[in-house]
Amino acid sequence: MKGYPLREVVVNLPGVHAGSILHKAEVSISGHPVTDNDIRRALVKAQEEAFEHMPEDGAFELIHTIPVSYKIDGHDGIAEPRGMVGHTLGVDIHMTSGDMLALRNIASCIEKSHLDISAFCTSSYAAGLASLVDDEMELGCTVIDIGGGVTSFSVFHNRNLLYADAVPIGGKHVTGDIAKGLTAAINDAERIKVLYGSAMAGGLDETEMIDVPRLGEDAFAPPNHVPRSLLVGIIQPRLEEIFELVRSRLQDAGLGSAVGRRVVLTGGASLMPGMKDLANYVMDKQVRIGKPIRLTGLPDAVSGPAFATTAGLLSYIAERSDEMPADIIAQVTPGTLWERVKYWMRENW
Repeated sequence: MKGYPLREVVVNLPGVHAGSILHKAEVSISGHPVTDNDIRRALVKAQEEAFEHMPEDGAFELIHTIPVSYKIDGHDGIAEPRGMVGHTLGVDIHMTSGDMLALRNIASCIEKSHLDISAFCTSSYAAGLASLVDDEMELGCTVIDIGGGVTSFSVFHNRNLLYADAVPIGGKHVTGDIAKGLTAAINDAERIKVLYGSAMAGGLDETEMIDVPRLGEDAFAPPNHVPRSLLVGIIQPRLEEIFELVRSRLQDAGLGSAVGRRVVLTGGASLMPGMKDLANYVMDKQVRIGKPIRLTGLPDAVSGPAFATTAGLLSYIAERSDEMPADIIAQVTPGTLWERVKYWMRENW
């Protein structure tokens, strides 16, 4: 990168600071063929209505505005309306919002590094853009991105993001459980998790012994010897809790039919042995480990599941920047006379 100073960055927003807003909007097309601008008018209308219903006890900022499906004169099931004619265009829209205070804190950190933010993107959305194949995005798939302190997840269907959420539990909580259960230092617990950890018990766990450095002792003190089964017995309940919480959130959101039978795991913690089998057992779905597949030429060191979100941010800004609310507003041309008056007043007052 010598001679090419870094000026702008795309930032992932953790799922605990994001929320999903489902909205419907209708605009008049007066019998002419549907254009990109008609769709943008519907998206802008939905964004304005979302801000009108903003809760008084908390402010948010829109991160994504994604058209999911379309209707023309009440006829639904339309995937591509451009060029079709009718009187009204209806759009089912998924908007992702970000907590304003969290966004300001993130922006403050970025600005201290003398960088500008080009866009925000929710973590699990970016992970899905990087790791899902076309058929998974089309038929329905859930992406679960297991990070350090947060597990973010999102649902894709018909090549669009339908839902995004998160649970505030991740790999660091597993490490903390190990440290408490084995009475070990945090650094030692992390090393033990990486070297010997497993999400599900194996046949040799009872006989295989692990050396656990004694907490507070010097380096020459003899370690404790514990069976690997004890370590797995600490790890598995916490990971089961994560998948059970994700399953519960998806059921509460009423996404049973759209979720499909496919789950893709990303994030560094997904590499733990037995993770795929445990997810299959708890979620009762087909599970695979995802890695960046949209970017070619990545070196081996950054081509694993831990880098899915980072790779997805590049895919997002290159392919889906038209989902950014500010760009939608900037490109829209008012349709009716009243809309043109409102647009002029918004721009000049």
